[in-house]
Amino acid sequence: MIVRLLLSLLLLAPLPTLAVEVEGVQLPDRLEVQGETLHHNGHGIRKKLFFDIYIGSLYTATPVHSLSEVLASPGAKLIRMDFLYKKVEKEKIIEAFREGLANQSAALAAGEEAQAFLGWFGRDFVRGDRVELELGGDGTVAARHNGELLGTLRSPAFAEAVLGIYLGDKPADARLKAGMLQGKER
Repeated sequence: MIVRLLLSLLLLAPLPTLAVEVEGVQLPDRLEVQGETLHHNGHGIRKKLFFDIYIGSLYTATPVHSLSEVLASPGAKLIRMDFLYKKVEKEKIIEAFREGLANQSAALAAGEEAQAFLGWFGRDFVRGDRVELELGGDGTVAARHNGELLGTLRSPAFAEAVLGIYLGDKPADARLKAGMLQGKER
């Protein structure tokens, strides 16, 4: 009787959020974004020359293995960057985003949305910082730095370009793209 009661209680208890540890950083198995539960799809390390810059993680509602699957997946997506490098100056951050956007669409990279987006990044990133790019199913793009909201805008085309920086035909880092899209069974 007591064993049955304990088993019943265990079955009713919420499942813990499992995490993957990479370079001492915990990557949760799932996160809540805009009221949706997103699951860790994959991750990789962004490298520049011989340096590890950040761990990039992709969170989606369903497993995805390509940019087309990400775009077809309804609802929110999250790109999370956990910085490993001691300091990345704001000018380098802005230039990397500008280049990534230009690789997706020269017109979008020169547009008002891009200028607003780039204006959000007015501080350096240091080891331990977390940057999250929330991409809503309605085309909303929001950025957070260590939990602080930097800005939001709504443009489905721009949201797609932001995803393309990481997952497109000309990604910032092909190994990072492959890791983010590795997918896994849920």
